[in-house]
Amino acid sequence: MVNLQKVEQHVTTEGQRKKNKRKKQVLVPRPACSWVYFSKEFIKEYIASHPESPGLKAATKAASNAWKSMSLEEKEKYARHAREVWDGYLSSGAAPNPKPRKQTKLVTRCSPGRLFKVLQRLTPEQKEAVKSMGFGSLLGLRCRTLRRSLCLWLLERFDTTNCSLEICNVDVPLTPNDVEMVLGLSASGKEVVNSGPEDMISDLRNSYNAINHGISVRLLEEQLATAESGDDFKRSFVLYVLGTLLCPTARLDVSPSFLHFLTNMDLVHQYNWGKFLLDRLVREVLRFHQGKQRTVGGCLLFLQLFYYENISLEGSSAPVPTIVPYLFSWGEEEIAEREKREKELGGYGSGELASKKKCHHMEFPEYRDHPDGPLITTEISRIGHGPLRPESNETSVVFLGIEPC
Repeated sequence: MVNLQKVEQHVTTEGQRKKNKRKKQVLVPRPACSWVYFSKEFIKEYIASHPESPGLKAATKAASNAWKSMSLEEKEKYARHAREVWDGYLSSGAAPNPKPRKQTKLVTRCSPGRLFKVLQRLTPEQKEAVKSMGFGSLLGLRCRTLRRSLCLWLLERFDTTNCSLEICNVDVPLTPNDVEMVLGLSASGKEVVNSGPEDMISDLRNSYNAINHGISVRLLEEQLATAESGDDFKRSFVLYVLGTLLCPTARLDVSPSFLHFLTNMDLVHQYNWGKFLLDRLVREVLRFHQGKQRTVGGCLLFLQLFYYENISLEGSSAPVPTIVPYLFSWGEEEIAEREKREKELGGYGSGELASKKKCHHMEFPEYRDHPDGPLITTEISRIGHGPLRPESNETSVVFLGIEPC
């Protein structure tokens, strides 16, 4: 009985001590997002200029409509301010220490295998439609699975502020040109803007049953199974690629906001998909780092293939031919051989950084129109990838601006 009383007293004392400790902690609110800073400024001006307004609800709705119609350049002012406040919040020590991640297995919606299956079912007419939009390089996709341990390793070394990877004690920047080298998507052209008046896409939203929720990936798969290859197919294909490979999110659906840049399918090939992919990847990785979501969004396949091509395992300084885009070089056999070699050397990061000199104004040949294999090769020093495909009888073109070390 005495021991029981002592235990109860100890539990009560310990609980009171923890409660008092929590009271002493000064909780600093998390910084707001860019939308909040904009809405505060807008609502204040709106109420002052519209005295007849019924109240805060009408002002907030007007702010929401104004925000949706703004371009990314106009939003950048508020996004930059939000980043500065967040950086100050982290450096001040006011942010609570995040709990150690218990996650040992990466969870992501980036599914090259899912896209691979759809690509195998496309008709010749549909493949021609894909190439006409500038996505022809994806028809050469050979990788069907992500190496999740590698992706998680890279995410831990991803600097979202500078958009770079810390590999081999070196900060390696990621640029839209890298996206073009890896995936074959354009790194120049018009900026992809996924905002605008809602009435412009209301009919498209209804056609994809996206009135209140995102566009279902499964629904897109069903629509892509049809034999037609017109604008409806093109639009569904781009949405599917965005939702499964280029910029997937934590959910198994696609944002209806993407419909804003898919109203005119004749303009799709003019967009800068490289910059769009990187911007979305940085956003998704930042949310993951901040603990806002457990599922990792963004194109992790790009990070995986970028690592394979930029970390050499051979240890030789002799130039090795490589295929551009790198997407063509990496199938399941090549990746399995690479992963086996990584383990033999002690794990990821055991190789050396391949030294490349990139030309920021290089012009890519029309390999996007050749789904069965690339037409070009180039010389890059110490690029560690698996066996290359046999050279075809096509005339090869050497990139200007890429020099061997």
